[in-house]
Amino acid sequence: MNQWFENIVGNNSLLIYALMLFAVLSLRWAILNVVKRWSNKKEERSSFYYMVKSIVNWFTIYGIIIYTLIHFRSSDWMFDALFTIGSEPVSIFLLIIAILIISLTNRLSNLVRSYVFPGVYKRYELDKGVRFTFDKAFHYLIMILAIIISLSTVGFELSALTVFAGVIGVGIGFGMQNIASNFISGIILLFERPIKVGDRVIVDDIIGDVERINMRATVIKTLDNEHIIVPNSYFLEEHVINRSYSDKVMRLVIPVGVAYGSDVPLVRNLLLQVAEDEAKVSPTVRKHPDPFVNFKEFGDSSLNFELFVWISNPEHVIRIKSNLNFRIDDIFREHNVEIPFPQRDLHLRSVDPAIVEKWKRE
Repeated sequence: MNQWFENIVGNNSLLIYALMLFAVLSLRWAILNVVKRWSNKKEERSSFYYMVKSIVNWFTIYGIIIYTLIHFRSSDWMFDALFTIGSEPVSIFLLIIAILIISLTNRLSNLVRSYVFPGVYKRYELDKGVRFTFDKAFHYLIMILAIIISLSTVGFELSALTVFAGVIGVGIGFGMQNIASNFISGIILLFERPIKVGDRVIVDDIIGDVERINMRATVIKTLDNEHIIVPNSYFLEEHVINRSYSDKVMRLVIPVGVAYGSDVPLVRNLLLQVAEDEAKVSPTVRKHPDPFVNFKEFGDSSLNFELFVWISNPEHVIRIKSNLNFRIDDIFREHNVEIPFPQRDLHLRSVDPAIVEKWKRE
């Protein structure tokens, strides 16, 4: 029986390969089941299961790839040329090696950015924008090096890439100017940082927070929890308001009108009282600079004022404005200060006598 099994296994490379795959996948299933049962007993360790699952999957995938290369290292089909670039033949083996190196480098980059860099950022108290810029720069650099090293490792002459360079150059000349412009603009945004991740910006009257700066476009999350995709070149060519550029402190302007004949000094004191009361419950409202009431103009139907209040975080603009408006309405009602509505006087120069007689009879 043993001799029969050895003959089959020895003469069938694919059977050995299939058995090994089955063993690896079975081991993966067993490990994940054990860890899942153990982590379910302790809810605080549930995240441990996902970390172990990621590591096990990582070792499973790359273990299978490496074993495939070793197992079929003497097979002719692994090294037969699929195509050539210039004078360089490209085989399945070379493609797998190149993809393996690039993929491993990408995994390494993700691990470093997820588990190493956060500790460094926290130690030096770097803001969210600097962290994102450094993460992207590190990832791009290490991936470029991985591509170069992988090509050199498999014996590929980098001089053969001149063919691709020529194609890319023609493509840029005929139809890729926009992509190239956005890519270069993205690099400028990452290093010059006119905007950065976490900034609150206004684009075409849409307010949102910069969430990601990618190679081609920037993702902005609006206050309505919607995402807009803006080409990177837009931020260098168009007028963009960045409320967080150098100083997050900004001034809120609350317009309000009162009826003619109102006690103007009282209105001023009430508006200042509103700002003071809001500052007591909202740390975002600053006491310095002091709130200020601007008597703007004598309007058609009202005396128009503006309450100036400074806040330390532009993300709270809507909430603070709403709170101030509620307080103004309450305190004006309490002190009988009238907020007028537009009024128009209608003067009739002539009326049909029949209508006048009918109105009198009624």
